Amino acid sequence: MKRLPFLLCLLATTLASLNAADTVELPAKEKFHLYLLIGQSNMAGRGTVEAQDKVPHPRVLMQDKTGAWVPAVDPLHSDKTAAGVGLGKSFGIAMAENDPSVTIGLIPCAHGGSPIDAWQPGVFYPPTKGHPWDDMVKHTHLALEHGVLKGILWHQGESDSGKPETANAYEGKFHDLIQRVRTEFKAPDVPFVCGQMGIFSEKPWSADKKRVDKAHRDLPSKVPHTGFANAEGFHHRGDSVHFDSASYREFGKRYAAEMIRLQAAR
Repeated sequence: MKRLPFLLCLLATTLASLNAADTVELPAKEKFHLYLLIGQSNMAGRGTVEAQDKVPHPRVLMQDKTGAWVPAVDPLHSDKTAAGVGLGKSFGIAMAENDPSVTIGLIPCAHGGSPIDAWQPGVFYPPTKGHPWDDMVKHTHLALEHGVLKGILWHQGESDSGKPETANAYEGKFHDLIQRVRTEFKAPDVPFVCGQMGIFSEKPWSADKKRVDKAHRDLPSKVPHTGFANAEGFHHRGDSVHFDSASYREFGKRYAAEMIRLQAAR
């Protein structure tokens, strides 16, 4: 019988943890600024999670896989078991600190390894057992019940830069995706920021990768209200593909700087 108080305490703690999402108090809709995170694994994040990545910011929330709003801590994504530190949390903190009057809501919808063709309505992507486009649409519309879409973040291209046919077709498909996303959420002028693929000396870029990179770099000159965040000086985690944790944290700040610039220009 001596174990009963302990078990009751354990049960209460567990229930409190399970209901944590219910205790998050959302601000007024116009003060809840939403940002959609889409792309493949470097958007989802593959960095090692450290103590600092588990410390939430009081005004940065994330939508979990059930659609509930919870404090944003890494990993934000659950696309694969490898999900770790990404650029989303540091981006959210930078945006929150830029405007102390608002709360930031992150909508994590990246799918590791997904080519741009996977981001079409109805397409099932086996590696993540999901539908990148359809899942993104569902989660974002749910989020829009509580806040206002203020920006879209994209990091993708590695899966399309491996052969000439996909690299050559990339820019047209990329521009089409931006238009489709904006149309879907009735946000024709919402700022859209893409990030550069990793530049690592251990793995020189092919002509096809340079072609996809050019599509990213040229975006601001070809599509209105778009920006480009460079990846210069970053390091990989040991695989010459994914950034390390420190690079992801800095990358989020670069995305935020571009987003703030675009928002100020509107």
